[in-house]
Amino acid sequence: MESDNLEMSIVEHLEELRNRLIKSIIAVVIAAFVAYFFSEELMEILTRPVGELVFLRPTEAFFTYIKISIFAGIIVALPFLLYQFWSFVLPALHDNEKKYINLLLPISLFMFALGIAFGFAVVLPLGMRFLLNFGSPELSAMISISHYVSFLLTLLLPFGLIFQLPLVLNLMVKLGIVKIDTLTMFRKYIIVLIFIISAILTPPDIITQMFMAGPLILLYEGSILIAKFIN
Repeated sequence: MESDNLEMSIVEHLEELRNRLIKSIIAVVIAAFVAYFFSEELMEILTRPVGELVFLRPTEAFFTYIKISIFAGIIVALPFLLYQFWSFVLPALHDNEKKYINLLLPISLFMFALGIAFGFAVVLPLGMRFLLNFGSPELSAMISISHYVSFLLTLLLPFGLIFQLPLVLNLMVKLGIVKIDTLTMFRKYIIVLIFIISAILTPPDIITQMFMAGPLILLYEGSILIAKFIN
């Protein structure tokens, strides 16, 4: 009987997870559909750091607009997606843990947007300037729209994620998952790991890697200071 109840509990959790995933997908599809009508304006904003682009296949421009619309849809639907995620997770947490989650959720959205803005306004122009400097009178850049957008998304999304580091570390400290002394003790190993992660997540040039590793190290050090202050 106990195994039947456990099985039903697992089935119910999977059913709830399926329903929340379906709702999240529908939200992204609706947001992407609306964003498609503004795709030209979004493309104009996103291509400012590089200027004129070309497309090499008849379908390349169309599918790139679709990709931008989906990306914009995910960004617009992000509050709803996070709400669905935390609504699924919260019942398993204690009351004292739930209050931290409810507090960190709006801060998490702000930090994600801040990371995207930093990557687009600071890192992207510097990275493009560095890479395009390899041109010459005999070698001119002709960037296709699909390759540029793929490069852009590969660069911006990791910045949105790494700006979550202070929240994640402070939540782990507050819940007792990790200790502040441990974060301090393993600092040098974490810094090496940060450079490895930056090399993996960013395009293959030293400028963008340094501009990801630098803020990530500062965020890590700031997380330790904040954790010490809070505790």
